[in-house]
Amino acid sequence: FRKFQIWRLITNFLFFGPLGFSFFFNMIFLYRYCRMLEEGSFRGRTADFVFMFLFGGFLMTLFGLFASLFFLGQAFTIMLVYVWSRRNPYIRMNFFGLLNFQAPFLPWVLMGFSLLLGNSIIIDLLGIAVGHIYYFLEDVFPNQPGGKKLLLTPGFLKMVFDTPEEDPNYNPLPEDHPENQPRDQDQNQQQHPQ
Repeated sequence: FRKFQIWRLITNFLFFGPLGFSFFFNMIFLYRYCRMLEEGSFRGRTADFVFMFLFGGFLMTLFGLFASLFFLGQAFTIMLVYVWSRRNPYIRMNFFGLLNFQAPFLPWVLMGFSLLLGNSIIIDLLGIAVGHIYYFLEDVFPNQPGGKKLLLTPGFLKMVFDTPEEDPNYNPLPEDHPENQPRDQDQNQQQHPQ
């Protein structure tokens, strides 16, 4: 903050270490589980997905300051894996053909694998902790007796990322009705299929 290098609050999540096995491993997991979350439990809820990134990034940065962790890319990946694994508890996983387990154990298996590679498990524990906080506040606590949803996506994120709902009172012009569209396009497509 003293040098006004504010961009480091974001770029610390983009560094996964030098090129090597651990780097590619993190890239594959980041891509795979980010995609599965986006296409699964966050389908049609882009603003909520972005809010999960912001919430997790804020907590990781806060906890990272106290633990003197400067690069949080791996923790972010583990957070995504944790949230996905808790939302898909019955999926059977196979790790390199050696271990068979249920999806909720995946973050812990990855942490053990990271330990075997000689990495510090503090970063993995941080990702698991932040992922659990998000999962608890989003999926567990609201379903408890007397619980309520504490993580509310801000309206400006919904305005920016989510497609607006169609107005039920909107009445399209007569020329915009589907029954008034020319049939030539349909016949042309039947004669020349692509």
